[in-house]
Amino acid sequence: MWRQALLLLLLLLGRGTQGKPSTDGSPHGQGRVHQAAPLSEAAHDDAHGNFQYDHEAFLGREVAKEFDQLSPEESQTRLGRIVDRMDQDGDGDGWVSLAELRAWIAHTQQRHIRDSVSAAWDTYDTDHDGRVGWEELRNATYGHYEPGEEFHDVEDAETYKKMLARDERRFQAADQDKDSVATREELTAFLHPEEFPHMRDIVIAETMEDLDKNMDGYVQVEEYIADLYSEEPGQEEPTWVQTEREQFRDFRDLNKDGRLDGSEVGHWVLPPAQDQPLVEANHLLHESDRDKDGRLSKAEILSNWNMFVGSQATNYGEDLTRHHDEL
Repeated sequence: MWRQALLLLLLLLGRGTQGKPSTDGSPHGQGRVHQAAPLSEAAHDDAHGNFQYDHEAFLGREVAKEFDQLSPEESQTRLGRIVDRMDQDGDGDGWVSLAELRAWIAHTQQRHIRDSVSAAWDTYDTDHDGRVGWEELRNATYGHYEPGEEFHDVEDAETYKKMLARDERRFQAADQDKDSVATREELTAFLHPEEFPHMRDIVIAETMEDLDKNMDGYVQVEEYIADLYSEEPGQEEPTWVQTEREQFRDFRDLNKDGRLDGSEVGHWVLPPAQDQPLVEANHLLHESDRDKDGRLSKAEILSNWNMFVGSQATNYGEDLTRHHDEL
């Protein structure tokens, strides 16, 4: 039993769960849907000199808090180093293009993902060679077994065998160069497949396998509902369940054949999304491109530094403005 408990703990920590929502009337049906988080929860209110949205979009929320504590001089100095890095990570031509600005914003917004991978890295990279082989990941997650002896000592061994096979398939999809070892980027794709276009088919396949209980290649409405709600004998079906049936009929079942195929499941769990980093990059470029040549020099960015990063001084100025308005 101890090995089974350890396996469950490692799986929960390593990959997360798809827990069923409660039946208390709270929002349902969103556990499987992977939607991009907003770049910031702050209002995008440049017209009133409030650049908090831009700060958090450009820096990430935690780093934006750090910049809020800096002097104007230190804030501009650090922004200058960021500008150099954006260009160096791009084509190194001395200018920041729209593509380089977008790539930077996307990079900062994924910092929490990189941090989670870094936290897991030493667990998986057991030989400390800077890469994670499939054998390392399998053994770290499921324990060491001799060939043919997999899960002989745990209950429900067949379930674990299926989980192992599923993880191996996901690992192979993440391993783009097919050398059976994962770089940090490839391990990130394994742990967070919803963030990578080339992992889309894996996310869809895993969702189909979870829901398609009769294995006919489709998700029927009852299979969809069963993933959200466990019916209790004699209990009346909650109102939200009927709402989910309507959602299935009106919005999930795009071709109206009464069931979901793989493409419809993909549209549901990985819905098309606006490219938020690109929208913000366009905004920052438009507001800072003084000579309107479609690119930003370091001087142009630094001249508009308070929109990009801010500091104690800009926050103090915003406080004064708000206080004046209140008076």
